Amino acid sequence: MKNTTVLISGASIAGPALAYWLERYGCTVTVVEKAPALRAGGQAVDFKGPTHMKVLERMGILEEVRRRQTGSHDTTFIDADGRPQAVMPAEFTGGAIEIQRGALAALLYERTAARCEYIFGDSITSLTETAAGVHVTFERGAPRTFDLVVGADGIHSNVRRLAFGPEDDYVRFLGHYYALADISAGGAAAQSVMYNEPGRMVSLWGNKASAFFVFASERLEYDRWNTDQQKQLLARAYEAAKWKTPEIVAALPNASDFYLDSISRVEMDHYAKGRVVLLGDAAYGNTLGGFGTGLAIVGAYVLAGELAAAGGDHRVAFQRYEEEFRGYAKIARKGNAGPFLAPPTQARITMRNQMFKRRFLLKSMLWMTDRFASNIDLKDYPAPPPGHRRMAPAHQV
Repeated sequence: MKNTTVLISGASIAGPALAYWLERYGCTVTVVEKAPALRAGGQAVDFKGPTHMKVLERMGILEEVRRRQTGSHDTTFIDADGRPQAVMPAEFTGGAIEIQRGALAALLYERTAARCEYIFGDSITSLTETAAGVHVTFERGAPRTFDLVVGADGIHSNVRRLAFGPEDDYVRFLGHYYALADISAGGAAAQSVMYNEPGRMVSLWGNKASAFFVFASERLEYDRWNTDQQKQLLARAYEAAKWKTPEIVAALPNASDFYLDSISRVEMDHYAKGRVVLLGDAAYGNTLGGFGTGLAIVGAYVLAGELAAAGGDHRVAFQRYEEEFRGYAKIARKGNAGPFLAPPTQARITMRNQMFKRRFLLKSMLWMTDRFASNIDLKDYPAPPPGHRRMAPAHQV
């Protein structure tokens, strides 16, 4: 490949998946991640349909993903007294394979760390395209120049902001927030349960985390790196809530793992600008939309494959990546999980629950989900060159 040095921002799912393929095609790959280390835990993610399975198989990780899968469970909707109202079956949210986000990230890191450079605890501060490539400055590290830069750093992508413009130009807030908390509260549950009040939901021991929250809200101003502040915001959003919610909220200060973010959708006409390209949620994210991990894995396969097919010519490869992937990624332009998980009125809560008692509607929705997940014809990209393996020690800063 003509362009051999690639900087990837983001070490969650999309970034390491792309690193896997690019290294196989002979690139020298550096992955930079703002967090000090891989983040464990997090919500459960899933794969569904033959397209996802084919990419995982071609990566050689399908069986290992199956081995590490969590196994999904039915979720029972309950009222304030804990009485069952309806059951959301596991296949509705869990896909064919469900795995913790942290477990998948660890697996991808394990498969790439020996041959790709990982830099933790640092972040890109500027991108300047020159005749020689992209000149990159960092918060901590020395400036460097790369042939290509990839933003695989999520909905709040730093690379997208630096290369394309302000987040508000590309990310639409959808009127809800969600939170995940690893807590010990509410008592042992024999099954996953979900409690709703108009505009807010709390799920205990569900498929997403020990406690999973979704609530309607105006846009909130807060520090994305200040979890104490976020816990206080969440507690205020659930004031006077019934069921076991007060006990669950009271346990938040001691949560061992916590994450809060908006439910938002990325809307971009193009994924690339010059030598910079976006992948995964940075380009086509839709929070809790159910397709993010699959889009990231398949997108990494397509982007790397097009670069290999174009001999590293980024102008040709990025255009083909957009052409190949835009139709598949359009599913991320649809839907808003907020009103489904936290309906705005009691009548809407009842209507949502009733849907799961009508098996024909559920089967139709599952069929549509599988169809969307497989709505792309995967190319057979060039085989990796012989002797492509290099040993580049991974390190942390």
